[in-house]
Amino acid sequence: MNPEYSGVYMQVTKLEGSFDDANAYLVDGTILVDVGMDGELIISELRKYIRPDDLETIILTHCHYDHSGGAGVVAEATGARIAIHKDDAPLLQNARASASELFGMKAPRVVPDILLKGGELLGGLLVIHTPGHTPGGICLYDAGSKSLFSGDTVFQDGSFGRTDLYGGNASKLIESIKKLTQLDVSVMYPGHGDIVIKDASEQIRMSLLMASQYSGI
Repeated sequence: MNPEYSGVYMQVTKLEGSFDDANAYLVDGTILVDVGMDGELIISELRKYIRPDDLETIILTHCHYDHSGGAGVVAEATGARIAIHKDDAPLLQNARASASELFGMKAPRVVPDILLKGGELLGGLLVIHTPGHTPGGICLYDAGSKSLFSGDTVFQDGSFGRTDLYGGNASKLIESIKKLTQLDVSVMYPGHGDIVIKDASEQIRMSLLMASQYSGI
């Protein structure tokens, strides 16, 4: 589908990254949700849609390198502030905890400006703490457009985040997915894969069922 999607009250553009990168989303021209590993590539992508200094905030859904590796480069080039949950902030610069070692890379030098707890509003996006994939994983929800940025908590077709990496916890992931089933979601922007524009809430409920069966909880 076209990388641009207009929800009610919100404009979202899925930026092109390298094959291994997580999805990066430009929201209303001022917020970047996740960055991927190649900051220079994302800066080039941003220039197609905005002036770099229009970017105000980089929100990282969690600490893993494929989502956060380029954040320092993008922040330096744009002046944007980096936000991440307080429980994942200390993991960013650890090669094992950030999973950078899985990509054969050193942990990124990413210093966040904003430490989140959950419950905040950033540019109209509600921060929901969803631990399980990592201790400080978050999702972002916009009630007006019924849009969910689900990070690596849930994906399309009932998929869900792995819990076998540092700080992963299956029971916490299931509780986090339960939170998401309480939302009215029309469009889901996952951390990997395609944007979900049909039966998003039903696919989240499927993720809960599949995660519960997989873990035996």
